[in-house]
Amino acid sequence: MGVQIVGVGFGPTPVNAIWVADQSYQFEVWNDVNKTLAVYYGAASSPSAFAPSRITRLLDSTGAVLLEYNTVAIGAHPAEVLADCELIFGSNP
Repeated sequence: MGVQIVGVGFGPTPVNAIWVADQSYQFEVWNDVNKTLAVYYGAASSPSAFAPSRITRLLDSTGAVLLEYNTVAIGAHPAEVLADCELIFGSNP
């Protein structure tokens, strides 16, 4: 589908690396220590936020928001996002 999954956390790179390994994530996790992305996309209301909200934004190649998921149901959410990606970008060959 040409879709890239990226997670974002507030911790510095070494802290995020431990978190990624512990969770067995199979995607990149970027660090947003200044909380710029979190504020821009609505995961934090201000740069003083302690932790980001668990949200998902589906972006196009220019960074424009196509879909917003403000409630993330652990376990069911990945399947929901995958189904939406298949509708928008076409199914996996």
